[in-house]
Amino acid sequence: MLPLIELASDGKEHKLSETIEHLAATHFNLTDTERKELLPSGKQARFDNRVGWAVTYLKKAGLLAYPARGKFQITPRGLDILTQKPSRIDVKYLKQFPECLDFIGAATSPATETSSSPLEQTPDETIESAYRQLRQNLAQELLERIKTASPAFFEQLVIELLVKMGYGGSLVDAGMAIGKTGDEGIDGIIKEDRLGLDAIYIQAKRWNNTVGRPEIQQFVGALAGKGARKGIFITTSKFSEQAKSYLPANVKVVLIDGAQLAEYAIEVNLGVSVVSEYQIKRLDLDYFDGE
Repeated sequence: MLPLIELASDGKEHKLSETIEHLAATHFNLTDTERKELLPSGKQARFDNRVGWAVTYLKKAGLLAYPARGKFQITPRGLDILTQKPSRIDVKYLKQFPECLDFIGAATSPATETSSSPLEQTPDETIESAYRQLRQNLAQELLERIKTASPAFFEQLVIELLVKMGYGGSLVDAGMAIGKTGDEGIDGIIKEDRLGLDAIYIQAKRWNNTVGRPEIQQFVGALAGKGARKGIFITTSKFSEQAKSYLPANVKVVLIDGAQLAEYAIEVNLGVSVVSEYQIKRLDLDYFDGE
């Protein structure tokens, strides 16, 4: 926040977009990779989001004003603050201004105030962090439940997952194509698409032990024996680094471990249900253009 308000100390109107680029290049010296880093939602660059929220906080505190759309300007209070030469301006610092105390109190937590960072997380990042934590917990619970399921149920779950992801045509087609092996898993061939233009060989193991390279080599051998060019190996456990680095020639093999299996199931709403939904809304500036 301090470099941002120092930039505005000239008293001129500043465009937010130009300010973001200036701070990124001149003050923070961000690399291209850092500059392109996105929020978990993938909707906005993290740095853009933080500068935008910094302007919002300073506006709520009366240090900045919005003279026009997409622009900000320092206020007399902002200029007065700069004469005091603060070493930093952060959320805790801005709480001295009563008119923004309620806003800041609702948007931050004690952890944010004691952080060494001026603004550890914006409200957008806080929401997304909480969402990520909820999703990680759900994925762990789902995987544990899958591991304790019966072999028959696990077979059905894999069939439903692949169909929901667009493979196998219908559940009937997929169910007919996949047969039991008696090894607490399934092996078989499934359609790549509804038309059956190509086939994919599948092996699924409800294991707790790490799947190593020998198991993948054995699977690739089975593919060669059936003349298959594509395969999916699904496990409830993990793959060793040797297994993941094994790249057979002329055969495309996709490895899906337990964590990925749970994530895919969540994405297609298999074994999970929606509890609540929240919509994040922003001011529609276009609506006010004709004011």
